[in-house]
Amino acid sequence: MKRILFLLFAVGLAANMTVMAGMSTGKVRKETRFLTDKMAYELSLSTQQYNDAYEINYDFIYSVRNIMDYVARGYEWALDDYYEALDIRNDDLRWVLSDAQYRRFLGAEYFYRPIYVTGGKWSFRVYIHYPNHSLFYFGVPYHYRTYCGAHYRPHFHHASYYRGRYTNFNHYSAPHRVRDQRVYHSYRRSDFGSVRFRPNTSMRPHNAPTRPGHSSRPGASATRPGTSRPSTATRPDTSRPGTTTRPGTSTRPRPEASSGPNRESGKTSSSSRESSSRRNNSSGSYNRNNSSERNNRSSSRGNSSRSSSSSTRSNVSSGQTERRSSSGSTRGNNTQSSSRSSERSSSSRR
Repeated sequence: MKRILFLLFAVGLAANMTVMAGMSTGKVRKETRFLTDKMAYELSLSTQQYNDAYEINYDFIYSVRNIMDYVARGYEWALDDYYEALDIRNDDLRWVLSDAQYRRFLGAEYFYRPIYVTGGKWSFRVYIHYPNHSLFYFGVPYHYRTYCGAHYRPHFHHASYYRGRYTNFNHYSAPHRVRDQRVYHSYRRSDFGSVRFRPNTSMRPHNAPTRPGHSSRPGASATRPGTSRPSTATRPDTSRPGTTTRPGTSTRPRPEASSGPNRESGKTSSSSRESSSRRNNSSGSYNRNNSSERNNRSSSRGNSSRSSSSSTRSNVSSGQTERRSSSGSTRGNNTQSSSRSSERSSSSRR
C-alpha cells in the first residue's frame, strides 16, 4: 500500500513539473491569423502593416504557447514570462502602427492584452467580440505558411526588427509597457484574477520552457535584412494574400582591424612593392636588350638581303647586255655573209 501511494505521489509530482503540450504550429498560425485579421479590420491596416502585424503576433503566441498552462496553474515565473513577451509584442507593434492606430490599439484590451484565464483554461479575448471562428475579412498573409520567427528580437541583438521601417507617419511617443503602468495590478486581476498563484514560485525551474526573448526556433537570420520595404496605403486584399515583396539581406559592416596588423601589412606591402619594382626594372632592361639585339639582327638581315638583291640585279643586267651584244654580232655576221653571196652571184652572171 505504501509503495502504491509513493508511486502515485511521484507520478503527480512529475506531472506538475513536466511541460504540458502547447499548441501546434498549425494552431499558432490559425490563432495568429484570426487576431491579425480583426486588428486589420478595426485599425484600418495597410497590406504591409497587415503582414508585419502577423509576424509580431505569431512571435508572441509562439513564445507563450508553452507557458500559459503554467500561468493557469499559478506559477509566478510563468506570469512574468507572459508579460515580458507581451511587452515585446506591443513595442514591436508601436513601430508598425501610426500614432492614431496605436492609441486605438491601446483602447481595445482584446488587442492590447489578448489572453485571459477563466475556469482554469486560457483563451483569447478576441473571441468574445468575434465568436464566429470562421469569419475573416481579409485573405491570408503572403507568408502565412513560411514565416517561422526569423524576425524575432533574439536574432537582432534584442532590438526591434521593425524600428525605422515606417517613416511616412508619426509613431506613438514612448513604449507602453504593461508592467510599468500604475494600473498593472488591475490589469493582472482582469487577466488572471481567477488564478490562485502559488507562493515561492518566482524562480524558473530548470525544465521550464524557453523564456520569451530567447529563442532557438528555425528561420533565424544572422544578418539584419534591409529596411526599405515598399509602402502601400491600400487595405489588405480580401481574396488573395498580400504580395508585398520582402527586403533584401544586407550584412552589417565589419569592424575595422587594429593598427598593429595594418602596420605589418604596410611593411609587407612596401617590401612587395620594392621587389615588384626591381623585377619590373630587371625585366625592362632585359626586354630592352632583347629588343636592341632583335633590331640589330633585323638590320643585318635587311642589309644582307639588300646586297644580295642588288648583286643578283647586276648579274641579271650584265647577262642581258651580253645577250644583246651576242645577238648583235650574229646579226652583223649574217648581213656580211648575205652581202658576199650577192657579190658572188653578180660576178657569175657577168
